[in-house]
Amino acid sequence: MKSIEIFTDGACRGNPGPGGWGAILRSGEHYKELRGGMLETTNNRMEMTAVIEALKSIKEPAELLITTDSKYVIQGIEEWLVQWKKRGWRTASKKPVKNVDLWQELDQLVGLHNVRWQWVKGHAGHEENERADALANLGVDEVLKLQAVG
Repeated sequence: MKSIEIFTDGACRGNPGPGGWGAILRSGEHYKELRGGMLETTNNRMEMTAVIEALKSIKEPAELLITTDSKYVIQGIEEWLVQWKKRGWRTASKKPVKNVDLWQELDQLVGLHNVRWQWVKGHAGHEENERADALANLGVDEVLKLQAVG
């Protein structure tokens, strides 16, 4: 089974506001960068979208190490998800889970792979996290340019 490292980040200018996501995939000598953005979103949605888009780009099951600075993503997937599913996508206080569409998609995609998660402190000099952040900000810039033109 192929081993792939994934580094992700999301960005938002205003929360909600225009946002972007960035991801880096690395396997041996192969290296790929992905990015995108949305005009009206939240930082948490962009953090999740970065991971989702990275996973969607992988063609076959793999051993993955996903590194992110989002505690929301890691806690959601490692701590909260099982209980949310048991409660019909409700929180402990019986409220609907926020971003349920993305959590369901992320849950499905993660299930295709053997995934380990690693948290890094954001904006602390971690090379790949800094690059993923730069990609996320490029994603914001690109959607804002498209909006200005359109």
